[in-house]
Order: sequence, then structure tokens, then C-alpha cells
Amino acid sequence: MKLSILIVNWNSLEYLRKCLASIRATCANLDLQLVVVDGGSFDGCGEMVARDFPEVEFVQSADNIGFGRSNNLGFTKVKGDAVLLLNPDTELQDGAVQILLRTLLEQKDSGIIGARLLNSDRSLQLSSVHHLPTPLNSALDSDWLRRRWWTESGLCDTMNASVVEAVSGACMMMRAEVFRQVGGFSSRYFMYAEDMDLCLKVTRAGLKIYFAPGAVVLHHGGGSSGTQISKFSTVMIREALYVYMRQNHGFSTALLYKLLMALSALVRLSILGLAWLVSKDETRLAKAASMLKWWIVLRWSVGKEGWAKGHFLPEPEISSCIEMPSEQSKKVVSDAVI
Repeated sequence: MKLSILIVNWNSLEYLRKCLASIRATCANLDLQLVVVDGGSFDGCGEMVARDFPEVEFVQSADNIGFGRSNNLGFTKVKGDAVLLLNPDTELQDGAVQILLRTLLEQKDSGIIGARLLNSDRSLQLSSVHHLPTPLNSALDSDWLRRRWWTESGLCDTMNASVVEAVSGACMMMRAEVFRQVGGFSSRYFMYAEDMDLCLKVTRAGLKIYFAPGAVVLHHGGGSSGTQISKFSTVMIREALYVYMRQNHGFSTALLYKLLMALSALVRLSILGLAWLVSKDETRLAKAASMLKWWIVLRWSVGKEGWAKGHFLPEPEISSCIEMPSEQSKKVVSDAVI
């Protein structure tokens, strides 16, 4: 089976260099195509790729068109039977791609295969596996609940592939025809939540999402600092989830999501405020950062923070770079379910 690896870069030159080196080191025995798209960052990655990785097909987008649309653009170059969508801030560990490929072939009903993602310190990245977003689980989301779910799910204690609701977009393997058949990534999203949307589309197509814990991938950008808060990311995540709720579950569900996020922010601000008052100096900074984050979320939920609506493209633009599924591609997906 020929494999295409598709990477979207945006201002990640040094990460991209390490990612490509890890692919070269771990995938020498595979029939491989490499495609890198630069999403309008012009950070020198084109020159680096041409000089150090001449086997890579490079695509330069004139503008920053967002993560999903950049992947759709790169997919027009894909020639493989399977495609691995990979973030530039990842490093493949030995055998990771081979395990993903084997799982894809063995699980005939598979739509997407995800890997075990590790932070830079090699601790488990809790975002490797997700539930599909709902207003309630989004409002209740916390690291503590995620750790408890990982423990109770048994995923920490197995190397066997397991069916899950969704996996992280930092590392997704799927049949190329499946990506084409579901229309690729939705262009309604600029960044965030497009991976959850893709998992939902694949599930609705009758296929399953698998987590392959034996496939280990370092994901340097997946960790978060307790003292560094990005207003842009904090708002964009909620904007994207609002779009996800509205697109997939209707306007009333999207409004419920905003309401529950407002309540969640109020509760968390109250608890954090009391904790800040009684905390010691060395922990106050982290609590203050968390309070700032949830203050931004509260302001967003009542319409005081937002992002230019023009960045979310209208429905007719969805998968504009992806070919419409042919009868042959529909048959491939159908055969995979049998």
C-alpha cells in the first residue's frame, strides 16, 4: 500500500525539519510520498525543504487559508492509497507509521486511525483521544476529568486498537478515498474543531475511529503552560466549537453550548478566586492565569469577545479543493465496511 504523508506548516520551520527527519528515519521501508503545504507563513520552509528534503513535494499557499483548507489543498497532490495527516510539530517514533498502517489494513471498518501522542517530556497527551463535543462535555472539560477518563477507560493499559469517538488531528491516518468521499475538512473552520468534525463525518459514513496505542508520536505543541494564556487561542477554540455545534446539531444546541460555557466560566472563576485568596505565592501566578482564561471565555459567551466572521467560510466553499466522490470511491468506502 502506497502511503502519502501530508503536513501543513505555519511558522514551524524548526519543528518541520525535525518532523521530516523523523519520517526519513522511521519510514525507509515504506512506499512513501511526502507533501508539505505552507499556509502562507513564508517562514523559509520552502527553501529548507528543497535543500534538505528534496524528496518532498512542496506546495506554497499565497495566504493563510487555515488548517483544514490547507490540508484540502495538499490532498490534491496525494497519490497514495492511504494518507497520514501529520502536524509539523510532531516526531514519529520507531514503528509508529507501520502500526498505523497495519491497523488500517486489519480493521476493515476503520475510517480514521489515531496514535498515542506524547508531550515533549514524554508524558501522555490527554488530547490523543476525545469524546465528540457536546455542550455538556465541553462545559465540564478539565484535565482532571480527562485523566480520570483515561484511567477508567482502560486505554492506558492496552496496546490493542480500540474504537473511540474521536482522535486528535495532530496525527490521523485514513484511506485516501475515505477522505475524498467525506469531502475532506470542512472550510467552515479556520482552526480548531475541524478534526472533530472530520471524525463525525467519517462516523456518519458508517466507518469507525480507532486508537492505536502502540503507535507513539511526540507532539511538542500539544502541551499547555499553566502561566501562558493566549487570548486568540482561547477565543478561537470556543468559536470553532460553536461552529461545530451549529453545523452538526443545530442552532439551539449551539446556543445551549454558549449558555453552559457562561455558567462553567462563572463557576470556575468563583472557585479559582477563592483558591487564589488562600494560595501560596508560588501557585498564585498559575491560578491568576486560569482566571484570565475563564474571564475571556465568559466575555466570549456573552458576545464581548469574538473573531472576524469573515474567516469562517460559507458552506458552499466546503472541500473546494477536494474532488467530488466518484462511484468508484463510494464503492471503496462501502467495501471497507463489509
